[in-house]
Amino acid sequence: MNLYLRLFLLQVRVRRRLGGRRASLWDEVRTPFRVVPTDLDPLRHVNNGKYLSMLDLGRLDLMLRSGYWSALSEHGWYPVVSAQTITYKRSLTLGQRFDLRTRVLGVDERAVYLEQTFERGGAVVARAVVQARFLRRSGGTVPTADLLAAAGAPDRDLTVPDWVHEWATATRISSSAS
Repeated sequence: MNLYLRLFLLQVRVRRRLGGRRASLWDEVRTPFRVVPTDLDPLRHVNNGKYLSMLDLGRLDLMLRSGYWSALSEHGWYPVVSAQTITYKRSLTLGQRFDLRTRVLGVDERAVYLEQTFERGGAVVARAVVQARFLRRSGGTVPTADLLAAAGAPDRDLTVPDWVHEWATATRISSSAS
């Protein structure tokens, strides 16, 4: 299924869900999916690149349902993925339903980190950690303190786990690299 069609369907579902309780940015959200033919590779399981596109939709679902997308837009900010890692455990095949769980894992002085887990029938299919930065449409990076101020006080500790911090440091490309 084309990413834009899934994006449209996501926005319709979010609008319907917002009739009830709005999610907090600090909540975990579940985004439902079904495997369609355009998700498949020649081996008839979901292509690894499709997972990354679905991760985008899961993050957008969290931001839309929490109202944070509106706050970003008002400030002229937008998110970009600066690093990510994903581990695959099981395959997804045509017609299977699955959920993508998305939550903010932590925040440091450089970025916001999210954990996103694909699940089918309660079993983990794949898990990703995503490092995101936020940019200004006028240019430059948005400081994490400004992002947190726009989001409101978190209801839990947002300290980045040591292993995530080590991964982020190990994969960082220095500004002097060509």
